[in-house]
Amino acid sequence: MSMHDAEFQGAYFSIEIKGVDLAFFTACSGLSLEFEVMEHPHINAKAKSKTTTKIPGRDKYSEVVLKRGFTPDDKLYKWFKDVLDATTATPYKDGSIVIYDRTQKEVARFNLLNMWPSKLSVSDLTAGSDEVMVEEVTIQHEFLDWV
Repeated sequence: MSMHDAEFQGAYFSIEIKGVDLAFFTACSGLSLEFEVMEHPHINAKAKSKTTTKIPGRDKYSEVVLKRGFTPDDKLYKWFKDVLDATTATPYKDGSIVIYDRTQKEVARFNLLNMWPSKLSVSDLTAGSDEVMVEEVTIQHEFLDWV
């Protein structure tokens, strides 16, 4: 049975850049694409009425936000620092958000072009708290291919 034949419940998310797993995540949002809507009014002289035709305009892609429990892995920070330290053009990367099921089998892939991290954060720190620290990365991109 393929993932198209049954409902799917994702369990893990990772980001790959050039085929290298950077990290697993437990939450992902913003995997979406949409078109701006362009409206063109028309006047029908015979019917003495006005109509509006709606057509697709420019495509838009949402920022992608990934969350996970804080880890000592600093690969995301190094990627963020590469963008921060860039003195010429933004060091864009192509990569994928890969979704795995609970058995670690890949079940879906979202390819992102010209992406870069625009925000990297960890949850607030509170002494004596037993809450899990959460790491979050926000990624900007120019194209999403839903494979």
